[in-house]
Amino acid sequence: MNTSFPLPLRKRMTFRILLTTIIGLSLTLMAIAYTLLLSWQLEGGAAAINEAGSLRMRSYRLALVLEHATQNSEIQNELKQFDATLSDLQNGDAKRPLFLPATPEIATQMAKVQRSWLTLIQQDAKAALLTSDPAMRQAAVTQYRLDLPPFVNDINLLVSMVEVELAGKTTWLRLCQTVLIFMSLAASVAMLYLLYLWIIGPVTRMQAGIARMSEDDLGVRLPIENADEFGALAAAFNTMADHVQSAHKMLEQRVQDKTHKLQAQNHEVSTLYEVAAFLAGPHAIEELCRGFLHRIMQRIRAEGGTVRILDKSNGNVHITVHEGISEKMIEEEHCIKKDDCLCGAAITQGVVLVRDFRQLNQFKHYRCQDEGFFSIAVFQIVALQQVIGSFSLHFDKERCITGEERRLLETLGQNLGVAIENQRLIAHEKEFAVSQERNLLAQGLHDSIAQGLNFLNLQVQMLEDSIRRNDSQEIADIVPLLRAGIEESYEDVRELLLNFRSRMQVNNLESEVRNVLAKFERQSGVSGTVEVLGSGAPLAPEQQLQVLFILQEALSNIRKHAHASAVHVKIDNQRDFELVVADNGRGFSVADASQRSEDHIGLRIMQERAQRLSAQFSIQSTPGKGTTLSLSLHHQERLVA
Repeated sequence: MNTSFPLPLRKRMTFRILLTTIIGLSLTLMAIAYTLLLSWQLEGGAAAINEAGSLRMRSYRLALVLEHATQNSEIQNELKQFDATLSDLQNGDAKRPLFLPATPEIATQMAKVQRSWLTLIQQDAKAALLTSDPAMRQAAVTQYRLDLPPFVNDINLLVSMVEVELAGKTTWLRLCQTVLIFMSLAASVAMLYLLYLWIIGPVTRMQAGIARMSEDDLGVRLPIENADEFGALAAAFNTMADHVQSAHKMLEQRVQDKTHKLQAQNHEVSTLYEVAAFLAGPHAIEELCRGFLHRIMQRIRAEGGTVRILDKSNGNVHITVHEGISEKMIEEEHCIKKDDCLCGAAITQGVVLVRDFRQLNQFKHYRCQDEGFFSIAVFQIVALQQVIGSFSLHFDKERCITGEERRLLETLGQNLGVAIENQRLIAHEKEFAVSQERNLLAQGLHDSIAQGLNFLNLQVQMLEDSIRRNDSQEIADIVPLLRAGIEESYEDVRELLLNFRSRMQVNNLESEVRNVLAKFERQSGVSGTVEVLGSGAPLAPEQQLQVLFILQEALSNIRKHAHASAVHVKIDNQRDFELVVADNGRGFSVADASQRSEDHIGLRIMQERAQRLSAQFSIQSTPGKGTTLSLSLHHQERLVA
C-alpha cells in the first residue's frame, strides 16, 4: 500500500468518526425534537382542555349573571371574556402555549361549539341584555337555560376529543422516550464496537506488533484490514519492519564480516607477536630460521617449507633449514642459483604465488610439483632494504594466499631478515670485542712479559758467554738476575690473568674497588685508601667493569714504576662520575711519556679503555711529586644500570 500520498476523504478515519457522530447526533436531535414537539403539543392541549373547561364554568356563570346582574356592564364583560376564550381555542396561543390538536374531528367539533355560541347562547344573552322589560328578559334567560345543556354537551365532547387526542400523543411521547433510551444504548454499544473496530483493535494489534519487534521478532507484520489511517500506519509499520529486518540482516552480515576480519587480524597479530617474540630471543641464525619456519607453517597450515639464505658473492641460494621436504629434494636444491627455480627467482622478482602447478608451463620442470605439492608461496627475507634470502611454504592442496596473509608473511620476512642481520651484527660485535680484548692482552704481554723475556734472553746470552769463558764470578752475578727476572715475569703473568678474569660479582663498584686495592696492598706492600662520595645512580655493569680494568692497570703501573708508599683512590658519583687515583711516588714527565708512548703500553691501554667508555682521561705527574690519574664520565654518556 502506497502511503506517500494523502488518503481520500471518504477513506479517512476522521471522516468516518465525523460522519458517524453527525448521524447519531442527527437521530438524537430528531428524537429529542419530536419529544419536545409532543411535549409542546401536550402542554398546548392541556391548556386547551383547561380553557374548554372554563367555557362550561363561564356558561353557568353567565346564566347567573343574566339573572342577578344589576348592570349591563357585567353581562358585557362576561360576553367579552367568553368570546376571548373561544377565540383562543379557535386560533390558539403559541406563547402560553394554547391550541387545539389539529385533527378534523376536533376542528369540526370546535366549529360546532362556535356556531352554538354565536347562534344560540350569545343571542340569548344579548336578548336578555338589550331588553328592559323584565318579562322579556326572564323569557330570554329561560331560553338561555334551555339552550345551555346542548352547548355544554358540545363543549364536553370537545374536551373528551382533545383528551383522547392528548392521550394518544402521551403514548407516542412515552414510546419516543423509550425508543430514545434504546437508541442511546444502541448508539453507545455501536460506538464502543466501532471504537474497538476502528481504533482500539488496530492500536492493540500495532502495540502487540511493536512489543514483538522489541523482543527481536523482526518477522512480525500487521494485517492491513482497512484503507484508513490505521491501514496506512500498518503499511508504514510493515515497511519499517522490512527496512529494519533488511538492515538487521545487513548488520548481522557486517558484524559477521567484521568478526571474521577481526579474528583474522587477531590471528595475524598473534602470529606476528609470537614470531617477533621468538626472533627477539638470543638464538643462533639456524635456530632462528628453524623456529620461524615451524611457527609459520603451523599458522598458515603448510605441509612443507624451506628457508634459504643468499650468498651475494657467488649469487647462490643455500637451504638453511627445511621441514616436510624430502632429503632427495634437499640434495638437489641445497645450493641453487638465485634465478633458478621459484625459490631463487623470488629473491630477484619478489613474491611468488602458485595456486596450482597445473596452470603453469607444463613443459617446465618443477621439483616441488614432483614432490606432490599442489601450491607454493615464496616470500623474500629483507634486511636494511636488501634481500638476504627467501622462505617458501608448500601445500598439498590448492591454497590461495589472501591479501592479509600476504602482508603478514611479507612483514614476517622483514622481521626474520632483521633478526638474522642482528645476529650477524652481534657475531661481528663479539668478534670485535674479542679482537679488542686480544689487542689489550697483547699490549699487556708486550708491556710486561715480552720485556721481561727479552731481559731474560739477554741474561741467558751473557750466561752462555760467561760459561764459555769459565767466569764463575760473572755466572754468580747473572744467576740472581735471572731468578729476579723470572719472578717478575711470573708476577706479571699472574697479574694479567687476574685482570682479564675480573668480573663484577655484585653490582657494587665500591666493594670491588676495595677488593682490588686490598689485593694491591698484599702484592706490593703499599698502603691504600678509598674515598667514596655522592649518591648518584650506579653505573651500568659494563661501564663498572671498564672502570675496574682502568683502576687495575693504574695500580699495576704504580707497583711497577712509581716506588710509592701510599695510594689514594677517590670515587665521586654525582650526576657525573669521576675516578681519581693518586700516589706519592717518584712521578714522571708527562711530555716525555707522550713522546715515548711505545714504552708506556699501560698508559695507552687505559686511554683506549676510557675511549670505549666515552670518558675523559687525564694524567698529572711531576718528577719527585707523585702522579694523579683522573677518569671523568659525563652524565650524557652514562648507561642505565
